[in-house]
Amino acid sequence: MELFDQTTLECSKLITQRYSTSFTLGIKTLDKKLHYPIYAIYGFVRYADEIVDTFHDHDKADLLARFKKDTYQAIEEKISLNPVLHSFQLVVNQYNLDHDLIEAFLHSMEMDLKETEYDQAGYEEYIYGSAEVIGLMCLKIFCNGDEASYQSLLPAAKSLGSAFQKVNFLRDIKSDFQERGRVYFPGIDFKNFTKAAKQEIEDDIQKDFDDALEGIQRLPNEAKKGVFLAYKYYLKLFRKIKNCPASKIQQQRIRVPNSRKFAILLGTYLQRSF
Repeated sequence: MELFDQTTLECSKLITQRYSTSFTLGIKTLDKKLHYPIYAIYGFVRYADEIVDTFHDHDKADLLARFKKDTYQAIEEKISLNPVLHSFQLVVNQYNLDHDLIEAFLHSMEMDLKETEYDQAGYEEYIYGSAEVIGLMCLKIFCNGDEASYQSLLPAAKSLGSAFQKVNFLRDIKSDFQERGRVYFPGIDFKNFTKAAKQEIEDDIQKDFDDALEGIQRLPNEAKKGVFLAYKYYLKLFRKIKNCPASKIQQQRIRVPNSRKFAILLGTYLQRSF
């Protein structure tokens, strides 16, 4: 069984490496014992996201329903022949991840199948399920049973997940609208996306970043560098987006070059304190 477990964790690691350079770099700066649990979470959420965003020639609702059913069955039975779900259930059961977090995440994926515009309540619900709960799953692993620390750091972890997701929304605003017909920001008219509207969104994101940083400073040492690297990367991307006019992000996806990502990684390694 040990060989099977390890092989499925390696599958989740490979998925992370193929899909996200920045996330892979962040994991490398975590303590080694945290690598595979975080890979497992990334593999799980990535495959769910692929269902709703990519598999256009298939019945997405049916695929997601089966994925959801198989997820809970894997957690209950503590085994799955789907390597992504097996590695995920290992982490859920080892770290006692709250099933409400998993349910909230899958619910947000279901929202992507039917929602194209969001009011404020729907927007907050979607961000909680699609991003904040992922931060909370990771936090549960970082705290490793220390419930007092988990509860203390919970608001900051939610803020960081929220900041990351909102930056993603700004970065992907063109593809979300043109390819998927989605506008996540409430009250925003994509065809008339003004400088003032962009500024309002950016002010909200900046508050999330500010609230998150205080929590990062209090993370266990095993996790602090990796989370701070992710923070630095997204902050760099955010500042790059802020410097672009609203019309530009409607026309192209803003990116941080890999060379700059590695520079951020090196700076995080060398930085001794915040």
